[in-house]
Amino acid sequence: MIRIGIICPSEIAYRRFLPALKETPEFSYGGVAVATKEEWFQEQVSEEKAAAILGKEREKAEEFRKNYGGEIFEGYEAMLASEQIDAVYLPLPPALHYQWAKKALSYGKHVFLEKPFTPCKKEAMDLIAAAKEKNLALHENYMFVFHDQLSAIKEEIERGGIGDVRLYRVSFGFPRRAAGDFRYNKALGGGAILDCGGYTLKLGAMLLGDKAKVVYAKRNYTEEFNVDLYGSAVMENEKGDTVQISFGMDNGYKCDLEVWGSKGSIFTGRILTAPAGFVPSMTIKTAEGEQVKELPADDTFKKSILKFRDCVRQKEEREENYKVIERQAELLEEFMELSK
Repeated sequence: MIRIGIICPSEIAYRRFLPALKETPEFSYGGVAVATKEEWFQEQVSEEKAAAILGKEREKAEEFRKNYGGEIFEGYEAMLASEQIDAVYLPLPPALHYQWAKKALSYGKHVFLEKPFTPCKKEAMDLIAAAKEKNLALHENYMFVFHDQLSAIKEEIERGGIGDVRLYRVSFGFPRRAAGDFRYNKALGGGAILDCGGYTLKLGAMLLGDKAKVVYAKRNYTEEFNVDLYGSAVMENEKGDTVQISFGMDNGYKCDLEVWGSKGSIFTGRILTAPAGFVPSMTIKTAEGEQVKELPADDTFKKSILKFRDCVRQKEEREENYKVIERQAELLEEFMELSK
């Protein structure tokens, strides 16, 4: 049994992680950690402000305990120091991933990180080195990679109905979030490329293979925020196959994959975000007409947790996952360099 705790009572932990964790009997839920004043605030704040913010965090944690049990740990480090916890799920804002993942590894805990793993390759490589030294598991939670719809689409392409692939297009974006969302805060690791953009790079590399490279990249800004709000890129492999990607977090909603072939095209609209049980579909257009096919439903969060389980238990899985994390960090770095 792997005893896992959560660093910070976040929405995704409550809404997605814990329901999926209930379906994985190899794990037991140990509880959630709420930050101390010193852990939460990097600058001096009034006692009133600190009490208000940390009070809301505790209210969230109480909801976790009410509905899922587990302990409330007074401080992130208190959880990491606990002998009752083997692993941690870390859904903090991206700029805090390195600090708390490194500390978790120092306490001998396996680490399940929300995406992006870290904002830069240097930090990612340092965490991988620390995990290797202690034989600990690391996992980056890009859930969509486990969805069976990807295999079904690949099979349709390989069947040859749309001919030879000429171009892939991947688009992922959503309307502006509420005021105060960390995605729009540079100090917390905000920015579209670190959020929705990472998904598009990940899928682009899956479509093109191990030799995929980012060959064009663009980040777009507005005067209102100091982070990129939307962007685009082109990826290519050694054969010249191409993926055009676009992303944004001040956009109309899109979550699309289009495969344009010599004889037709394939389109699907929930390629990155299909929730558990949702039945996606793909539209196939050729000279013979248009056909809509259902794709498999799936539970990608559960599968992501099971992947983490395998990394905890098996050295070969851990080593392979280090490479997967490093690959994504390389693609992100390529994008950052080209879009300066």
